[in-house]
Amino acid sequence: MAGDGQITFAQNTIIKQGAKKIRRLYQGKVIAGFAGGVADALALFDRFEGKLDESQGNLLRAAVNLAKEWRTDRLLRRLEALLVVADAEHLLVIAGSGEVIEPDDGIAAVGSGGPLALAAARALLKHTGYDAAAIVREALRITASICVYTNENISVEEL
Repeated sequence: MAGDGQITFAQNTIIKQGAKKIRRLYQGKVIAGFAGGVADALALFDRFEGKLDESQGNLLRAAVNLAKEWRTDRLLRRLEALLVVADAEHLLVIAGSGEVIEPDDGIAAVGSGGPLALAAARALLKHTGYDAAAIVREALRITASICVYTNENISVEEL
């Protein structure tokens, strides 16, 4: 999983270039990343980590339980962020409208540059022999060269 470091404010000002948008959770067995509002995402990370603890590290159960709570809780519903979470077996996108999506091809991308990064990663997977870390790095570099909301301060976490 990879993330860039750019935090944009009011859609026209870069206020941080070296943000860490990826975290290791549940004794380092789960990686989570976000797109959207930073404070919202951090609140969701905390909630998701609690769900992981409750489900004894079961990623699918924790994701579904977070999505249910996110969709039904009046305060959580206002949070504007997306989470991408992964363990050794699953990669999931969790959204506040109740979606828990496991991509067919094992590739997910969220955020302003998400569609560009997704396209680049799919092309790199299909047409190169790169490993996963090289694919996510190069996909984000390509995205940063096109999308003003993405930079090349890339961090990568592997399981």
